[in-house]
Amino acid sequence: MYLVLFDCDGTLVDSQAMIVTAMDHAFRDTGLVPPTRAATLSIVGLSLPVAMTALTAATPGAPVAALVDAYRAAFHRLRSEPVDREPPYPGALAAIDALSARPDVLLGVVTGKSRRGLDGILARHAIADRFVTLKTADDAPSKPDPTMVRLALAEAGVAAERTVVVGDTTFDIEMARAAGTLAIGVSWGYHPVAQLQAAGAHRLVDDFEALPAAITDVFAEDAARRLVTT
Repeated sequence: MYLVLFDCDGTLVDSQAMIVTAMDHAFRDTGLVPPTRAATLSIVGLSLPVAMTALTAATPGAPVAALVDAYRAAFHRLRSEPVDREPPYPGALAAIDALSARPDVLLGVVTGKSRRGLDGILARHAIADRFVTLKTADDAPSKPDPTMVRLALAEAGVAAERTVVVGDTTFDIEMARAAGTLAIGVSWGYHPVAQLQAAGAHRLVDDFEALPAAITDVFAEDAARRLVTT
């Protein structure tokens, strides 16, 4: 059995509009100048306290806890509006359906979102039942710490060498490598492809249509390498 662990923001759903807008509200509500769009997208994937600390590194004494609370409140307000600011990327739902139908594959999610935020997305797109393990910022330290992946491995009962993490940021790739799993980087997210390569991605894909084959290939290539070295 193989395990495929997906990141959420920037990988499964395009949540940049939601994240940037909520971040803008959070900073303004606490009396601070909001970060640039690029700065906000650079920290997507980190847990909120770590992300806010990074964004306010040049502001001594910044109210990190207040920013976290303000962001969560803004996010909740925005999500209650009828506009879907977290749509799935083209082909995402079809790829999840195809992979979950395979008898040799289990699916999971490892994300810096809260469990409430992840549950909302999975329910909105009716895909919660596709995943056997869901790990969020509520369960483990922030990426790139590998604990989130290790917890998912234990819950799914799959070994690290039979697992691949699919993500759009260097945090995802570094987390995967630290946990001893394979890593596939996606080009449609929030970190440049060159950074994903430098972080150690085993494969890069440009669209969801190419993902199932890439997953099969990286497992086959890794199995061949292990056979040669034993």
